[in-house]
Amino acid sequence: MLSSQRLYHVSLLSIVFLSQAWAGPAPKTKVEKQADGILIHLTPANEQATRTIRLQVVSDKIVHVQASPLDTLSPGKSLMVVEQGRQPVKWQYKEKKGQGILSTNALTATISLTTGEVQFADAKGRPILQERKNGGKTFTPTVADGQQFYQVQQVFESPADEGLYGLGQHQNGTMNYKGQQVELAQNNTDVAVPFLLSSKNYGILWDNYSITKVGDTRDYEPLSTLKLYSKDGTPGWLTATYVNRNKPSQVVVQRPESVLNYEYLEDQKNFPTEVKLGDVLASWEGSIESGTTGLHHFLLKNAGYVKLYIGGKLVVDKWRQAWNPGTSVVAFEMVKGQKYPIKLEWNPDGGESYLGLRWLSPLTGQSQNEYGFRSEAGHDLNYYFVQGNTPDEVISGYRQLTGPAPIMPKWALGFWQSRERYKTQQEMLDVGAEFRKRQIPIDNIVLDWSYWKPAEWGSQEFDPTRFPNPDALIKTLHERDNLHFMISVWAKIYEGIPVYNDFKAKGYLYPRNIANRTKDWIAPGYTSTFYDAFNPQARQAFWNLMNTKLFTKGVDAWWMDASEPDIYSNTNVQTRKELMNPTFLGSSTQYFNAFPLQNAKGIYEGQRQTAPNQRVFLLTRSGYAGSQRYAAAIWSGDIASRWEDFKNQIPAGLNFSMSGIPYWTSDIGGFAVERRYEKPNATDLEEWRELNTRWYQYGAFCPLFRVHGQFPFREIYNIAPAGHPAYQSMLYYNKLRYRLMPYIYSLAGQTHHQNSTIMRGLVMDFGADAAVRNVADEFLFGPNLLVAPITEYKARSRQVYLPATTGWFDFYSGRYQAGGQTLTVEAPLEQMPLYVKEGSIIPFGPEIQYAAEKLPDPITLYVYTGKDGEFSLYEDENVNYNYEKGASATIPFTYNEKSRTLTIGARKGSFPGMAAQRKFNVVWVSKDRPTTFNLEAAPAKTVAYDGNAVSVKME
Repeated sequence: MLSSQRLYHVSLLSIVFLSQAWAGPAPKTKVEKQADGILIHLTPANEQATRTIRLQVVSDKIVHVQASPLDTLSPGKSLMVVEQGRQPVKWQYKEKKGQGILSTNALTATISLTTGEVQFADAKGRPILQERKNGGKTFTPTVADGQQFYQVQQVFESPADEGLYGLGQHQNGTMNYKGQQVELAQNNTDVAVPFLLSSKNYGILWDNYSITKVGDTRDYEPLSTLKLYSKDGTPGWLTATYVNRNKPSQVVVQRPESVLNYEYLEDQKNFPTEVKLGDVLASWEGSIESGTTGLHHFLLKNAGYVKLYIGGKLVVDKWRQAWNPGTSVVAFEMVKGQKYPIKLEWNPDGGESYLGLRWLSPLTGQSQNEYGFRSEAGHDLNYYFVQGNTPDEVISGYRQLTGPAPIMPKWALGFWQSRERYKTQQEMLDVGAEFRKRQIPIDNIVLDWSYWKPAEWGSQEFDPTRFPNPDALIKTLHERDNLHFMISVWAKIYEGIPVYNDFKAKGYLYPRNIANRTKDWIAPGYTSTFYDAFNPQARQAFWNLMNTKLFTKGVDAWWMDASEPDIYSNTNVQTRKELMNPTFLGSSTQYFNAFPLQNAKGIYEGQRQTAPNQRVFLLTRSGYAGSQRYAAAIWSGDIASRWEDFKNQIPAGLNFSMSGIPYWTSDIGGFAVERRYEKPNATDLEEWRELNTRWYQYGAFCPLFRVHGQFPFREIYNIAPAGHPAYQSMLYYNKLRYRLMPYIYSLAGQTHHQNSTIMRGLVMDFGADAAVRNVADEFLFGPNLLVAPITEYKARSRQVYLPATTGWFDFYSGRYQAGGQTLTVEAPLEQMPLYVKEGSIIPFGPEIQYAAEKLPDPITLYVYTGKDGEFSLYEDENVNYNYEKGASATIPFTYNEKSRTLTIGARKGSFPGMAAQRKFNVVWVSKDRPTTFNLEAAPAKTVAYDGNAVSVKME
């Protein structure tokens, strides 16, 4: 039943519509040609149909589509899209058979002048993307926080062979989102980025900040909408049984349940009154039956230990820490009218825990070949279509719209050591000294939360009893250990401290959590809230606080934690909206996902104003479209130290990178730790060491290489002793990362200057190979290195698919393998499968202890023959923004297979401190001459280079 407020709003919109539409006989469609596109006024079929559409030409390959059921379009300024430096774009418009045709040199957008749907084609008329015929746009009036909005939806056609990627970071192990639902809602381990990348080489940037469903946009259903049967076959429910944890034969309560909805803090009251979660184990048993045949999806949310069986198969076996539930999506084929046994076993593993199970019926009919975007609140429908000949060109279009990614400081690409948490100044100093003593390469050390006094969160002041001289701490780490220092900063502020009083007086704080009198989890509990990052004055004040208290002490980098914002953990969406409402810009419903973007904006702009030539580095737990322009790197949140969580990081990181934001990382080893690892027996200790080793191997090939997590301590010498294979492997990959620094820093340069992507799903480079479309456990690091992590305990081999259209060399042995085949590859604990693409040129630097220890000279060029190849070495001053003014240099490397010649091309550009003279060692790897990777071996040739082109022929 509609509320009176909602009825009033619907009536009001109806009056507005009628006053606009009533003008006697229906007028004809009117098209206005504007300087950068066309504005179309349609004759709508009803009050929720499209009335006004704008097609705006942004570039040859980008068209902005805006639509509304009203006579006007929203003039609101985008938060995610930057002002476009308007270069003149040639475009034409004509009409033919009831269609408007807008074309550039690269694409054509054709719009029906009757129904308003748009289709896109390339310059040769080949279809790229089609909105649903005869419709696809939906506007449903709604009210939020006293403001009038529409729930907006756009549906697109999608052929069966299309792969859909991007959309931020999600933890369900999915690579290709075709046929699935992705919810864009910021959460601890989920990051919403409303940019979709298609295997058909186009992208959609959805310009909306509210919670959005993408793909299958239907709402998940409660289990009760399936046909349920109890454990004994009685129709109508599942049998829920809660037993004594310490005496499982003792049933605390057994009852029928048809809805499993214990997902949020507010739902804890739904448990039986006799149940205390810390004292019980629980199970739900019975059978399920569907009225539809096809692929069903089950969404499980859990904290604690859970096992889900459907049809007699174990489909989920997972643990998540009680305070941070995770989700699993299970796709399961069901036949109409057939019963399938279901069993859910749950160990809450704590006094407060969370569980939920919902489902979606199969897509049928037309919807099987469609996907959509559906957002909770907008004044109109707003998206950008981006075309490209390759995925890199599409991502380049995304960055044209939302801003380029700055080059990270070179030291940020080295190794990061962190733990939750260094409790004292001395602990940090000891760790820095121990790394240098052991000669373990490292660039960065991190101070996580609670360095302040217990009751002064948000003060940004150190507790003098534990950090008596933070200035000296940072100075020593800088000068003695050549380490950079990152510190955790939350947007959270405790009630009553001077910062709180100041910000409250100026209206910079969200008031609801204070008014609710809720307390956090620290000691006795304290009331707190977050500052309003949508308020430009509040952002400036927050930076001023960080600058005064921290930046002036020499802090190098910022860890912006809980930036969703996580004001009060594990509350439902409605509560979360209330806690960040109102924002400076308006309704929290409208701006729900944009907080991390604005938070990063304040820090980036503040530091660049304070220290204009010192590169900013932000690590933040959440992000949004455009975050990359604020030097924001994102990490995957407080994931668990489990093999399944490790495995899920690979597609999570790849899809995030394919969302256009290039710098991403996970906590190597996982963040939250099962109790069995805290005081492990011999078996658990070896598993702990193996998990960290395998994760470390993977982490060395992520854009950022970073260890973090709860106890046990995460320094490699605390994980395993020096003689242990785990220690030796972690040290090997750490050193390999540093030897690859010329390659990695060149990737960073290309990410800025050419809008490239460092961590690459295989579909980005091998889209014509249908076999890679769903590969979720391999990726490319840069254009040349294929990485195949080991994500199963005790696995000593794995299957590796080598993409077709090229050959591949085993990185370690140099042996050649043809592409288009799956191999079983040996993987002892110390080694992860790694391959190099035929026709690659990879530069390796000298052994170093930190990124700026010395100039990368000599550089060893490994040349993998068999095809023509190229790579460009990028260099600049490493830490400042002079590259924005042209202070950088590139040295192109090209290999010609026909002449078997490597050419080190003429240097282009220059910068202060550039090495005019240098040496290049050349190592050849070929099919008939496998070359073992060994940077200490004598090269085939050493070349003196003075900036002029020189060629080397393979002998």
